[in-house]
Parts: sequence; C-alpha cells; structure tokens
Amino acid sequence: MTPEQLTDIRAFAVGIAQEAGRLTLDYFQRGVSAETKPDNSPVTIADRRSEELLRDRIARRFPTHGILGEEHGETAGSEPARWIIDPIDGTFSFISGVPLYCVLVGFEWQGEMAAGVIHMPALRETIHAARGQGCAWNDGVARVSDIGELAQARVSCTSMKWNRRNGREPHYQRLLDGVGHDRGWPDGYAYALLATGRVDIVVDAGMHIWDTAAVLPCVTEAGGTLTDFTGIVDHRRPEAVGTNGRLFEAVMRALG
Repeated sequence: MTPEQLTDIRAFAVGIAQEAGRLTLDYFQRGVSAETKPDNSPVTIADRRSEELLRDRIARRFPTHGILGEEHGETAGSEPARWIIDPIDGTFSFISGVPLYCVLVGFEWQGEMAAGVIHMPALRETIHAARGQGCAWNDGVARVSDIGELAQARVSCTSMKWNRRNGREPHYQRLLDGVGHDRGWPDGYAYALLATGRVDIVVDAGMHIWDTAAVLPCVTEAGGTLTDFTGIVDHRRPEAVGTNGRLFEAVMRALG
C-alpha cells in the first residue's frame, strides 16, 4: 500500500467515524435502553445502528475489504485489508450519560494495524493516525507526554475488576506503588489521553481486538508504546499496556 493510498484510507476512516458519532448523539442522554449480551456486556440500538452505518460506508467504498465489528461479527474480504470497528467503545459510559465514549475505527493491512481513529462525539475530539504519518488531535498534532519518572507519572486503569479477574491485580498494584497519580478514565478515552499527553500510562487487562486495533496506531504514531503485559506488540492480545515511550522500561519492570 502506497503512502498516498494510506492517506486516503485515513481520511475516509475519520469521515465515517465522525458520521457514526453524529448518529450516536441522536441517542445519547435520551434514556436509551440496553440489552445484556451473552458476555454480560451491554448493547443498545445506538451500538447496532452505528456499526451498521460504518459497515455500509466501508462496503460501498471498499467492497473487497474485510470487516470485523463488535456487534455484527466478521465479514471476510478478498484482499489482505480488514477494518476493525467498535461502534461505541464505552457503552456503560454511553448509557450512563457520561460523555467519554468513543467510536473506534481501525484499518489493518497484511495483519498489522496501519491506521486508526478514536472519535469522541460528545467531546468533539478526534484522534487519528496512519503508519509513518504521525498522529493528529482535531486540527493539531498529537504527542505523548515527556514525563520520564514513574514518581511523576499519571496512570489510568479502565477496570480493577478486570485486572483481578485476569490475574493482573498484583502486577498493577506494583505499578501503582511507584507512580505519582492514578485515575480510572475508561476505554478508548484513556488512550486518547495517552496519545495527547494528558496521561502517561494506561493499563487494561480485559481487551478485545476491536478495543485495541484503532488505538494502537494512534498511540505509537504519537510517540508512545502499546503492548501486552510482557512488552509484545499485538492488537489481538486480551490486555494492553500503553506508555509514553520514555516510561516503557520502568513500567515493564514494575509489571513483571
């Protein structure tokens, strides 16, 4: 894929993420009801309609590309190109009227993430990136922080319960003992904060591929790292550790 083609992919991804975001706002803070899926996570009509919109736009523009979404599964393509989408990342926030939910759109080429969008409709913020092209925050440049000491670092964890359930609570506690500040900013919003220098470390032990795919290029192109608890870069892993890069080695030691 040429740089020019990837630029077009990135612009298209931003456009459809923002369009889906506008759709979600029609339901946000309007008392929309939620169903419980087999995995005990919530889903609303807004989740389903947002994904249907994203799938429709992708299929029309790129009919040979595959699509994997949280709500409607996978549609295989005939090219080594796949879109990985989360129509509402942070449905708990959405149904609670908390404006920190995201629309996540990731583009995978030949098995590696090549572009990603984190769009926060209620906050009117869009973080987007493509491999080798840097990361943007609305109309400006997105960069991670330059904090280099754990004692000064700000760490965010979406769910301590997930850490406990997945056996990562002792690892996370060791990290907490060394950092300056800890907060519970959720889901894709936490990675948007990381990519824009507003938090320095993010730890999640309960991830799906659609949670990680779009945020990986945003974090790395902003100068950060996104790996599993052992330092491996793989958006298919069920856990994620994001850092501003300068803190990576210290975080890995603390979590080890």
